[in-house]
Amino acid sequence: MGSKVEGSSAPAIRRDPYEVLCVSRDSTDQEIKSAYRKLALKYHPDKNTNNPEAAEHFKEVAYSYSILSDPEKRRQYDSAGFEALDTDGLDVEIDLSNLGTVNTVFAALFSKLGVPIKTSISATVLEEALNGTVTIRPLPIGTSVSGKVEKQCAHFFGVTINEQQAEAGLVVRVTSTAQSKFKLLYFEQDANGGYGLALQEDCEKTGKVTSAGMYFLHIQVYRMDSTVNALAIAKDPEAAFFKRLEGLQPCEISQLKAGTHIFAVYGDNFFKTASYMIEALCAKTYEDTTQKLKEVESQILRKRSELRQFETEYRAALARYQEVTNRYSQEKQSVNELLKQRDCVHSSFTVSRGLSSSTGSAGHMNNGSTAEKVSSEDSKAGSPGEDGTTDGKDKPTRKRWYNLNMRGSEKKLSEKDT
Repeated sequence: MGSKVEGSSAPAIRRDPYEVLCVSRDSTDQEIKSAYRKLALKYHPDKNTNNPEAAEHFKEVAYSYSILSDPEKRRQYDSAGFEALDTDGLDVEIDLSNLGTVNTVFAALFSKLGVPIKTSISATVLEEALNGTVTIRPLPIGTSVSGKVEKQCAHFFGVTINEQQAEAGLVVRVTSTAQSKFKLLYFEQDANGGYGLALQEDCEKTGKVTSAGMYFLHIQVYRMDSTVNALAIAKDPEAAFFKRLEGLQPCEISQLKAGTHIFAVYGDNFFKTASYMIEALCAKTYEDTTQKLKEVESQILRKRSELRQFETEYRAALARYQEVTNRYSQEKQSVNELLKQRDCVHSSFTVSRGLSSSTGSAGHMNNGSTAEKVSSEDSKAGSPGEDGTTDGKDKPTRKRWYNLNMRGSEKKLSEKDT
């Protein structure tokens, strides 16, 4: 029985991933990868342009592989089925050669904005490799080759190592100063004489260049897949930090035998060619570097475990912080409201009694002043002047200093002068 699921990354009807890939529950990672590659090639849209059923099968195969290729998602599915999985965190590869111009533009835009987009390898390239019809250029140990590869095409290289070099370890790296997008591919010899895809590494931007590498050092090394949980991270920006190390996945192959090994640089740009420089190194002269890589990746794995625990603590603390922040806002509003009510009570009390009291007092004072004024005027009007009349304006009741009789003084001064 299948169950319906929402979201563009999952098929309309979900089937058991093990059933879809035709593998058992105890299959190894390599067996799962091999089954996926065969089915993906069989149902690839490039080979089934007019077959919508094949497109659905391809989508279902990719969806199932996205679960079983991730150790954590596989464990979750094995324990509780689809209900234990976050469907938003399941990413499906898209085939650029089958998108069309408009959708390719949108995909390129999202990629420029920093959204990791997982792309699939062109079925033409895979089929030519399986048929053994690809051109392989030699890449001697300790040398490098530069080139430009068209979009959705690949340049193949053969790296030959002897027993001593195989024992010491091999490193193959690709860099692009033009910051082109590309994939580094490793192919194994197939039973029919062709080459089957065994490993692929998407380039990552490091500083001012893009780079990808494969390290066969006889120790467990890890690759970083930035597209893991990309959709979930986009919905929750804080998860970008906590999920950053989840993309660290163990490489399926840690050592190579003596012989010729096939690598390829696949152009993963949306529109233009990809510029690159590929080099092959023997790890014998990099023993200290190998040990340092082992130590650093061990620290990263420990830090990933610590972050998983810390995320739980952080989420709880964040929820508590939001709770107390809401409480703070509510309490602040409550305090402001209470103080406002208190001010209103004070204002009501003071204004209602003070106005009536002051109004009454002012009335009494005004009445008294008016009475005094009238009384004073009546008094002035009724008092007689020096001539016996009642008109105080004709002759003032008081003598001014400038009206004093100075005749006597003037007479005395005249007599004295004489």
